[in-house]
Amino acid sequence: MAPAGTIKTNLGANIPLIYHFAMLQDEQRMKNFRDAIYSTVPVGGKVLELGGGTGVMSFYAAQKASKVYCIEQIPENAKAAQKFLSANQNGDRVEVICADGFDYLPPEPVDVVICEMLHVGMLRERQIEMIESFKRRYRERFGDKLPHFIPEAFIQAVQPVEYDFNFFGYKAPVPLFQAPGDAVRCRKELADPIVFQTAEYQSSLPRSITWEGALKVTADGTINAIRMILKNVLAILPQQNRGIFWLNQYLILPLNSPVVVSEGEDITLELSYNMGCEIDELVESLHVNKVYDPAYGIDKGQCRTLDR
Repeated sequence: MAPAGTIKTNLGANIPLIYHFAMLQDEQRMKNFRDAIYSTVPVGGKVLELGGGTGVMSFYAAQKASKVYCIEQIPENAKAAQKFLSANQNGDRVEVICADGFDYLPPEPVDVVICEMLHVGMLRERQIEMIESFKRRYRERFGDKLPHFIPEAFIQAVQPVEYDFNFFGYKAPVPLFQAPGDAVRCRKELADPIVFQTAEYQSSLPRSITWEGALKVTADGTINAIRMILKNVLAILPQQNRGIFWLNQYLILPLNSPVVVSEGEDITLELSYNMGCEIDELVESLHVNKVYDPAYGIDKGQCRTLDR
């Protein structure tokens, strides 16, 4: 495991522009971020977007804000964002700045910060590191009061599953993305999802996580993969008694050592990784174990006791 705080890859600085174009077609992403931005940005307010991509989030913000600073590190992306914004209503309220978000601070306090460098599991992208860097530097310049963040928080969960890694006769247990609600290749859900992490962007954000949880098996099968779930809390609207959420695509991670289970058994699931790390680091840390119960005569060599 890499030392805490180290990041191997800045995925956001390596995503080709055409993939940003594909994101524009994600209906739930677009609608929910738009609604969160419209519900959060004050009329006449000031907004900073870190990692602007095509500029669409800054465009939504500009419909209410008087000034939006759109920071995009990749020159090709910044150029495209400027082109698109100039053709859209209130695009002139957005200043596109080609800069590294780890270095840039706005020339004035802002009301809202938008940052969508989100990868399921908080892997690969530098969302956590970016926000923590911004908060530290912003406080040094403008004082302790922080802007409002979009998203406001995130919830992470895991779920043991039996997954079909047979592709037209070719067996290949590899990490895969799965659209929420798409169960085509998922043979069985073998336990209910369990939350392993929650965090608010206004608070101190963790750079790494080590977690162990107990689950009850809900069906007979073989746990050969873990489903990673990231639920983004885009906005909390207490006056409307509702929130605005967005689910990233699930990430299916194959287990190095599948475990045969029966309905009603207790298992433990372990994981340990750094935020922003590569997928392989998380895969290597995943372990599923049966809970030893002498009443059933389970071989101690195949499981271990869970202290409760």
